[in-house]
Amino acid sequence: MLNPVIEKVTARIIANSRDSRARYLDLMESEGSRHGDRHFLGCSNLAHGFAGAEGDQSTIAFTKAINLGIVTTYNDMLSAHQPYGRYPEAMKLYAREVGATAQVAGGVPAMCDGVTQGYDGMELSLFSRDTIALSTAVALSHAMFDGMALLGVCDKIVPGLVIGALRFGYLPAVFVPSGPMPSGIANKEKQKVRQLYAEGKVGRAELLESEMKSYHSPGTCTFYGTANSNQMMMELMGLHVPGAAFVPPNTPLRSALTRASVHRLAQITRDGDYRPMAKVVDEKAIVNAVVGLLATGGSTNHAIHIPAMARAAGIRIDWQDIDELSAAVPLIARVYPNGSGDVNHFHAAGGMGFVTRELLNAGLIHADVLTIAEGGMAAYAEEPVLADNAVTWQPAPEESGDDAMLRPVSDAFTADGGMRLVTGNLGRAIFKTSAVDAERWTIEAPCRVFASQEEALAAFKAGELERDVIVVLRFQGPRANGMPELHKLTAPLGVLQDRGFKVALVTDGRMSGASGKVPAAIHITPEALGGGPLAQVRDGDVIRLCANAGTLEVLADLAGREPAESTAMGQGMGRELFTMFRAQADGAEQGGSAMLAVAGL
Repeated sequence: MLNPVIEKVTARIIANSRDSRARYLDLMESEGSRHGDRHFLGCSNLAHGFAGAEGDQSTIAFTKAINLGIVTTYNDMLSAHQPYGRYPEAMKLYAREVGATAQVAGGVPAMCDGVTQGYDGMELSLFSRDTIALSTAVALSHAMFDGMALLGVCDKIVPGLVIGALRFGYLPAVFVPSGPMPSGIANKEKQKVRQLYAEGKVGRAELLESEMKSYHSPGTCTFYGTANSNQMMMELMGLHVPGAAFVPPNTPLRSALTRASVHRLAQITRDGDYRPMAKVVDEKAIVNAVVGLLATGGSTNHAIHIPAMARAAGIRIDWQDIDELSAAVPLIARVYPNGSGDVNHFHAAGGMGFVTRELLNAGLIHADVLTIAEGGMAAYAEEPVLADNAVTWQPAPEESGDDAMLRPVSDAFTADGGMRLVTGNLGRAIFKTSAVDAERWTIEAPCRVFASQEEALAAFKAGELERDVIVVLRFQGPRANGMPELHKLTAPLGVLQDRGFKVALVTDGRMSGASGKVPAAIHITPEALGGGPLAQVRDGDVIRLCANAGTLEVLADLAGREPAESTAMGQGMGRELFTMFRAQADGAEQGGSAMLAVAGL
């Protein structure tokens, strides 16, 4: 039996999406009838499309064989995407094994928040998602393909690929991950060194050595941030072959899963077991993704990405929906930064197969959904193994291999999913309680207001924050400066908290899946730029943040105050090229997208 809250929220999302979803499905039906067969192209157009396909030209030109389009995010600067360099040639061979062909339709940019964190390039991060979606559309616009193989892992990259691919939703789609890097030093040790550096007790050499031991080889970063939350969601949306999320790169099983992905994609095209992406990604699939995010303590970035991805499929979901789902979904996984172990430990303890089975058995996710896998969502309660050099699936473990990290629903860590909506006279925001000790869910203190991370860090180093304080960091929203993540503040705020002070962060910027132990009201909407009340807050105003009551309030009369003005630069590091994105972006709760806003989606 489906949990009644899951049923109620899903029904509301379906009702709120009725018109927009119908328009989307009608468009996909029309587009599929017009562009679903490459042979509608003129002979010259078609010849251009396969001229470089050595060995496959005749097959593409003269037969009805399936031709798969690969959209890749390969670059060798990102550890998570470095393994993709070898994928296309292997995937072409796998396609030929089943009488199909494959071509690289295009590459899309893939930036690393870990590199740009705290620097000017981070202000391009959120809008890189729109750029990736647009690039995906350009790659697929050649109308040469019967299916989409999407190679991407990290933060804005998977949501961007989803948004772009959904506009070609008459085609089936399979996401092909690369897997996490092996575990490095213990996460608590990494966190300790970062705080010691913030206090000036160790130098840059010690910090760099620690970071290199943590981020050390090809594969996804191993903490449970946005990248690994992406992989969880692709499983629960039915867009992976089952169990693909957390198998390490450059292993026989990883290669076998990529092979299985190509074979399956060839099977689910129009003339086979047709499973178009538009039908896989429906309201129930979106709810399943949210439930998985909450049950595993995933990235708060997805409070922005899920509404944006849903909009691309004509689906309307907001933070009230997420908040109500959170109240009904127990937290059954604690993965760093919410626990001590990383995603490799999570995978070894039972991983996604265990989580999916628990959520299915408890009626917390929809079983009656279309997935790329045979057997629907039940297939994702199994885990892949190698047998005779081929991948097979077996039931996930009945018991967790580590109950400090992974538990059944009957013995959950907490009764709720720990992503709460807080509202009040400062607007609407997200508070990730799953990462914060319960005694810190309510903070009331005078605030100190900053317009940049650098200002806040300077005040910390000068000893000006050695007290109970709520740090307000404003003009960090989509329209102000592209809504960067603010992790430069994680270590110093953690230091203040460890010294016994009551500390919190209130911001219209982001903190994401690496959010730590300090309470934070993030993604505040409306943002300060353009009239949000955060622009009227002044130093010394008392702010009350309470996750228990779901409130975010300044205990001051804002009436008559002139709003502060933004000092955001918007120039240098290519930021000026994104001026139109900032100017047209909608609010965080709608997804923080300029592209979707202008398109009227």
